[in-house]
Amino acid sequence: MQNVAPPKVLVPIADGTEEIEAVCIIDVLRRAGAEVTVASVDNLEITASRGVQIVADCLIEDCQDIDYTLIVLPGGIPGAERLRDSPLLIQLLHRHKAAGGLYGAICAAPALVLSHHGLLEGCPVTGHPAFADQLNDGQPVAERVVTGDRCITSQGPGTALEFALALVARLFGPDRATEVAAPMLVG
Repeated sequence: MQNVAPPKVLVPIADGTEEIEAVCIIDVLRRAGAEVTVASVDNLEITASRGVQIVADCLIEDCQDIDYTLIVLPGGIPGAERLRDSPLLIQLLHRHKAAGGLYGAICAAPALVLSHHGLLEGCPVTGHPAFADQLNDGQPVAERVVTGDRCITSQGPGTALEFALALVARLFGPDRATEVAAPMLVG
């Protein structure tokens, strides 16, 4: 039997990132067996939107030559704005999308990062209702989690667990998502 390398996932963070979303994504994907890299566009230690300190694995400049299976953006204000304003992250996202990679975002990030930089191109998409009018290049859908061909989006902190499990289902299949959800008592 051949060993298959786990999917490589990049989770960019910044000062002001929504901690529930970031930690939920990181935790659930690691439980599933993904190789998750948390990369800051600011400093290694960031202060999240509610004051929680998070230490990244590396800085975004350390990720430029790595091929990821999935790049997924947490939201939060001003975190999503800081992600939007990171030229290195935006270059990486465009290159990843052009190569056919999976990508996703939650809360403010679908509008403030993906749509702002033309990364949705007619994809079905959702995000925090406060930013729905900024989903200019996507096809807005009023659902908690929306899975397109290559783009997965979600609405906010209250949907973070569903979103993370949808990412697991996309990377590993629905059976693995069910296995990961069961001991966490997700109904």
